[in-house]
Amino acid sequence: MTSTSDTPVIAARGLAKSYGKLRALDGVSFTVGAGRIVGIIGPNGAGKTTALKAILGLTQFDGELSVLGRNPAAARDALMQDVCFIADVAVLPKWLRVSQALDYVAGVHSRFDRSRAEGFLKTTDIRMKSRVRELSKGMVTQLHLALILAIDARLLVLDEPTLGLDLLFRRQFYDTLLNDYFDKDRTILLTTHQVEEIENLLTDVLFIQHGRIVLDSAVESLGERYRQLLCAPDQLERARALNPFYAREVFGRTALFFEGRPDSDLAPFGELRTPSIADLFVAKMQGATP
Repeated sequence: MTSTSDTPVIAARGLAKSYGKLRALDGVSFTVGAGRIVGIIGPNGAGKTTALKAILGLTQFDGELSVLGRNPAAARDALMQDVCFIADVAVLPKWLRVSQALDYVAGVHSRFDRSRAEGFLKTTDIRMKSRVRELSKGMVTQLHLALILAIDARLLVLDEPTLGLDLLFRRQFYDTLLNDYFDKDRTILLTTHQVEEIENLLTDVLFIQHGRIVLDSAVESLGERYRQLLCAPDQLERARALNPFYAREVFGRTALFFEGRPDSDLAPFGELRTPSIADLFVAKMQGATP
């Protein structure tokens, strides 16, 4: 993946993890540079969460893994001074007051800016005296986001951060990330099932299936490598002879997906497009032409 720095924020080589007979990660290798927004995308059970756990130092693994120059399994406490994490369900005690949540983070993280967290919360309906159990899921996510944005972290790891939120909250969440957190020196690594909503935010994508990386690319390079051909019925047989790796029906026409084929080979048979990340994800996961 393209980087604004020669030293990667994350470098994994031959990363492997098994749970009994289940191979959650099977020799995964990738790098993530500074100033990137990377989507780790895959179906349930593909290995996304296991990869995040390894990066965060929450599980042992085989292979080599460096995060901000550290081995996360051996130096997790030091690493977490530069890393923030938010999961799909904020694990804040239900009895905790908002003010107490800020007190706690201020006590454990030296780079926490309390005034910044309070400033963000003033833009919401969250009151400092409210308990977590009194907040909606959207408000809990806003609280968690306020805590994270107030920490001067180099790496932000998000695991399904907007799961269960309505469209308005999801949009606000990602807008806040871009406007108030992200810059060329910070990196965001996220997993989500709502690919359509984030594909315009991503600089890079990692598709993972059965514990293996099936696509690792900068978003800006996808159009050079992958093409979607909307083929007219009378051209379908000739177009299929060019060996697409996936096909599906779209409003009476067949969409064929190609990798590495020049436009000059494909253009005579129909309309060419760069596939969306969501469409490319489906194509790579199913991976065979019907």
